[in-house]
Amino acid sequence: MSHHPLGAVVCALVAAALFAVAAVAQQRAAAAVPEGSGLIRALMRNPRWWAAIVGDVGGYAMQVVALALGSVLLVQPLLVSMLVFALPLSARLNGRRITGRTWATALALTAALAVFLLVGDPTEGNSTAPLRDWSVTLIVVLCAIGGAVAIGTGSSDPGRRAMLFGAAGGALFGVAAALTTGVTDLADQGLGPMLSSWQLWALVAAGAAGIYLQQRAYQVGPLAASLPAVTIAEPMVAALIGATVLDERLRTNTFGLVVVAVSVVVMCATTIRLSRVQAEV
Repeated sequence: MSHHPLGAVVCALVAAALFAVAAVAQQRAAAAVPEGSGLIRALMRNPRWWAAIVGDVGGYAMQVVALALGSVLLVQPLLVSMLVFALPLSARLNGRRITGRTWATALALTAALAVFLLVGDPTEGNSTAPLRDWSVTLIVVLCAIGGAVAIGTGSSDPGRRAMLFGAAGGALFGVAAALTTGVTDLADQGLGPMLSSWQLWALVAAGAAGIYLQQRAYQVGPLAASLPAVTIAEPMVAALIGATVLDERLRTNTFGLVVVAVSVVVMCATTIRLSRVQAEV
């Protein structure tokens, strides 16, 4: 499929809005399940959770289109803007007002995203990179995910457990996002090549495991700990894979790289702030 950066941006923003609607419903549903109860069974009986799944499916469909039109380094940072969409929706449902400081944080996040995209100007890479090119990065990421899950399982601190499970789930979503670009390109070749590819089944496994860990994060501890971890881990892991595996690059000079690095720091800081606000409303 040909690349259209503007179309990718529009589709990514639509995906972010749908993910935001889903997050508002999903967070409430998962947090209402007591720990020790059957999490998946309880969620599957909750209409609010199914509404969230519908939103997630729509958001993922738009994310697939966005990744088909642009690079991982272009699309994934834009999905962080889901917090900007979720904030007013959640505040309205809970009868709260959004403070000027919170709106300023949201504007700072938006500005940081714009700087990253305009200055970094990410390129497209090799979306169908062979498995051998994935090996080192994938092993490192999976070891980090396994470590986070192991430490979280053994921890007695609810906040720490939620953060670690959330980070692990977000990282798996990042892996799934990077795999999506290859699956999309293989789909253009026909159903057979796509079904016989390792990318498709790795995508399914990463997505399913990510959803489970995300729900566990929402269940075991405060959302103020889990939501920032989920939101930040996904684009960071996807960007890592885009740069190290898919050969995507930022088209800028040394000064531009410094500016991009500062914008990434601002994105992380504002995401954490907005996530905590979102979790409290």
